[in-house]
Amino acid sequence: MAKESMKARERKRQKMVDKYAEKRAKLKAEGDWEGLQKLPKNSSKVRLHNRCSIPGRPKGYMRQFGISRITFREMASDGLIPGVKKASW
Repeated sequence: MAKESMKARERKRQKMVDKYAEKRAKLKAEGDWEGLQKLPKNSSKVRLHNRCSIPGRPKGYMRQFGISRITFREMASDGLIPGVKKASW
């Protein structure tokens, strides 16, 4: 389980990316690199890191579901994810 501070930091970065997205796009289109440099570092989308929404695990992230592979397996076994069942042949 990730520390709450790490999860909070990622949420804060996401808010900042959303806040400055329009401004960044406008500055990039104009080619104003000095203006881009004046924006906060965390407003850049590349600084985001995908984390599982439940425990905050940074590795083994499945984009389609927004959770880690371990959480996915537990939830699928419990039948909490619609349309997903354990394969058996």
